[in-house]
Amino acid sequence: MGFGLYFRVCDFSLPLPGRLASATERAIGRRFTAQWIHSLMSGTANSRLATDGRPSLSVVIPMYRELENVEPLVARVHQGLAHYPGDWELICVDDGSRDGTGERLREVAARSGKHVRVIRLRRNFGQTAAMQAGFDVARGELIATLDGDLQNDPADIPRMVEELLQRDLDLLQGWRRRRQDALLLRKLPSRIANALIGRVTGVALHDYGCSLKVYRAEVIKEVTLLGEMHRFIPVWVASVTAPERVGETEVGHQARQFGTSKYGISRTFRVLLDLLAAFFFLRFGSRPGHFFGSIGILFGLVGGLMMTHLLWVKFWLDQDIGSRPLLFVSILFLVASVQFLTTGVLAELLMRTFYASGEHTHHRIRWQSDPRAAGWRRPE
Repeated sequence: MGFGLYFRVCDFSLPLPGRLASATERAIGRRFTAQWIHSLMSGTANSRLATDGRPSLSVVIPMYRELENVEPLVARVHQGLAHYPGDWELICVDDGSRDGTGERLREVAARSGKHVRVIRLRRNFGQTAAMQAGFDVARGELIATLDGDLQNDPADIPRMVEELLQRDLDLLQGWRRRRQDALLLRKLPSRIANALIGRVTGVALHDYGCSLKVYRAEVIKEVTLLGEMHRFIPVWVASVTAPERVGETEVGHQARQFGTSKYGISRTFRVLLDLLAAFFFLRFGSRPGHFFGSIGILFGLVGGLMMTHLLWVKFWLDQDIGSRPLLFVSILFLVASVQFLTTGVLAELLMRTFYASGEHTHHRIRWQSDPRAAGWRRPE
């Protein structure tokens, strides 16, 4: 039997038997091939269950200019996870701090053990990039995130893991019901933003801004975080899994003890822009032609009605229309309609090329039988 396709995995090619005809099959084959090679190279899978069945856990903490919080934060994580029944690791990501945070993290990690890992970014890329760097190297079946300012309580993580498993969720979002922040600058804008995000996206949560979350690694690693998407992680997760598999639970929150907050009222405007992007990709990510086409058809109808009225005035009433502003407005609407329609067609072509490349599919598979073990039903 010949080999129909080769997959590039870990800098070498592995042939898969048979011919995988569709992009979906190619994506499935790559996933199982990568998992098989990974287990061969490591002897055992990195994401493994403890002896009592509890999943392994990776705790990811992005930090930026948090020098004074490093030692107490690592100590509190160890204290909070002291009785966690599964294997766990701590991944601290220094987002290009210039105050010595990275050096302090390396010192604390050297004293703590090999389960504490440090990633230092070359410059300040932002919280989203720091979280993505942590997700990329996380080995646990579950991933927990929290801020590096000591306002989140790591002791909530074991309870959140238990709740996520019991409720069979893919993401459990923390809710700072008794938030210890200034009302005008932090709490009030946050409440308005949460209500607006829930209304627009359909994923209703009380506290999108809380960094204390627990994810299933297989789900969050299907989401590529860019820009400042960390504010809308539940929305992006809901785009690859069912929205009802995203839940929330109350968590503790404490006032900041060391350092200063990196956020202010100015981020409200960035949130609005990010919300527009999230709404577009969530509703029209796989069919952008519907978005641009709808606007183009609307503009075309308005322009067409205006032009019809002007034609009636010109040929029925025998009046001059050359100097009327309505003529220029109707032409503008018709030109804009053509532009939006052609933009929609181009967007559809780009999206189809993107999915036809075989690297991505619009749908997400939660679980399936191993295609390498599949067989045929032979006629008797």
